[in-house]
Amino acid sequence: MTTTTAAPPLPWSDVLGQDAAVATLRAAAADPRQLAHGWLITGPPGSGRSTIALAFAAALIATGEHEKDAMGQVLAGTHPDLTRLRTEGVVITIAQAREIVERSYYAPSVGRYRVIVVEDADRMTERTSNVLLKALEEPPEQTIWVLCAPSEADLLPTIRSRVRTLRLQELEVDDVARLLVARTGVDETLAEQAARHAQRHIGMAQRLATDQASRERRDQTLRDVLRVRGIGDVVEVAGRIVQAANDDAKALTAERDEAERASLLRTVGIADGAKIPPSVRSQLNALKDDQERRAKRSVRDGIDRVLTDLQSLFRDILMLQLGREEGLINIELLDDVRRVAETWKPQRTIIVLDDIAETRTLLARNVQPALAIESLLITVVSGRKP
Repeated sequence: MTTTTAAPPLPWSDVLGQDAAVATLRAAAADPRQLAHGWLITGPPGSGRSTIALAFAAALIATGEHEKDAMGQVLAGTHPDLTRLRTEGVVITIAQAREIVERSYYAPSVGRYRVIVVEDADRMTERTSNVLLKALEEPPEQTIWVLCAPSEADLLPTIRSRVRTLRLQELEVDDVARLLVARTGVDETLAEQAARHAQRHIGMAQRLATDQASRERRDQTLRDVLRVRGIGDVVEVAGRIVQAANDDAKALTAERDEAERASLLRTVGIADGAKIPPSVRSQLNALKDDQERRAKRSVRDGIDRVLTDLQSLFRDILMLQLGREEGLINIELLDDVRRVAETWKPQRTIIVLDDIAETRTLLARNVQPALAIESLLITVVSGRKP
C-alpha cells in the first residue's frame, strides 16, 4: 500500500499511488536533459493513465506568473497548447490521427511546449499508427507526445521504439477506497467493496460506489451466471446481459446526444422546432454517425466490464480450489462460489477462464455480442468449449 505524507501540489494532486512515476515526470518537466519528445504511459485500465498524462502536460506547458491558471486550463482540457485525443469510437481513425499530427507542428502559443496526449493509443490500427510515425521520429523541438495504453504490446514495435515507456504500478484496494471516500463521501465499507469489485479500476469503482443500480446489476449478473443449468438458461441470461449493456449505454449517452444536437442547431441559428434546411442535414447526419459509433463502443465496453466481473468470479473459484481464501474479490457470494469450487475440478474452471479471454478477443473483432456471450455460457454449463 502506497502512503504519502502530504498532498502533492498541482498538477499532481489527483494522481494516486504513483510516486515513482510522478517523480520521473516531474524531473523531466523541470530538466530538458531528461525530457524525451515521445512518452508511452502504460498501466491496467483504471490505473490513472489519463490523469497522470494530463498532469505531465500541465507541468510541461505552464510557466510564469500565471502558472497555476495555466495548469488549471490544461487539467480541464481547454489550454490552447494541449491537443487531447480521446476516441469514443471503436478505433482511432486515420483522419483523427492526421489532424493531431498536423497540430503537432504548430509552435506553442503561450506555454513552454505543445503537448499531444493520445489517451487510447491502443485503439490505433496499423495504418493509423503509421500516420504518427514521422511525427514521432522528427517532432518539432517544442512538441511533446504522450501516448497512453494498457501495455507496450498494444502498440506497434515501430511506435514503441520512438518513445520512452513509463509503467504505472497497480493500486491497492485500500488506496482506491480512500480516494472514493475523499471524492464522493461514501462510507468506508461501501468504498472498500466498490474498490474490490472494480478490481482497483478508479472510474468503475467510483460508479459502483455512487450508483446503486450498477451494484445491483453486477450482483444479479454474477448470480445468474452461477445458476445457469441448460440451454434455456444460457439464452435467457445472455439476453439479459446484452440488454443491460444496451440500456446502460443508452442511459449514459442519450442526454449527451440530445445536448450535442441542440448545440449544433443553436450554432447554425436554427430555433427549437424549426424546419431543418437541407444544408444542415448533412451535419446532423455526421453527428448522428459519430453518436452511433460512440454508442457501439459504450455497449462493447459495458459487455467487457461484465467479462471482467466474470473473470473475477471464476478466479475466486479457482483460488478456493487451490486452497487459497485470501484476496477473494466476490466475498459477498462466498457460499455460491464455494459450492461451485467444491463441485468442479480446477481444469474446468481454467477452461472457463480461457474462454472468457477468448470471448473478449471475439468481441474486439465485432462478433455479435449475444452469440459470443451465449457461447461462453455454454462453456460454463458444459465445462468444455462448444
